[in-house]
Amino acid sequence: MKSNSNMKLQSSFELLITLSFGLAILLPLVVFSFIQIANANSAVAGIAAQQAASKLTSAAAVVGTQGPPAKQVIQIQMPSGIQYIYVGNQNNGIGHEIIFVLRSPSGPSYITAYTPLNISGNLGGIASTGTYLVNVSAQSKCPYTIPIPCVYLQPAV
Repeated sequence: MKSNSNMKLQSSFELLITLSFGLAILLPLVVFSFIQIANANSAVAGIAAQQAASKLTSAAAVVGTQGPPAKQVIQIQMPSGIQYIYVGNQNNGIGHEIIFVLRSPSGPSYITAYTPLNISGNLGGIASTGTYLVNVSAQSKCPYTIPIPCVYLQPAV
């Protein structure tokens, strides 16, 4: 009887060792897969942010070329992972850039689109994922900044 009990114990122990080796090999593969998925999601969000920034700068160029009182309402799709949006410069003053700050596994990423016109505005309130309408208007004097002509961007109400 004792030998039968020892054989059951030995086969249970062998099964436990085999499963442990299998898990030891499988666990790093699962972790690696999750890291790759996070990087892919970050890359997709970066592309979507670049498309939104390009759409905003194109609309700003069209409206700015027409001059005041030209206006346009555009629809943009905000990807996940947006931390903040700067219009003009990193102080939301008058400048020539639209900057999307994205969260990524390696830290913040900056997606920038340039326009030759002076632009200003505040789109920080639409940094969450979703579809938004943005008012793009040519101004003879930019609001809330020094009085020079610019294209002003703000969320549509």
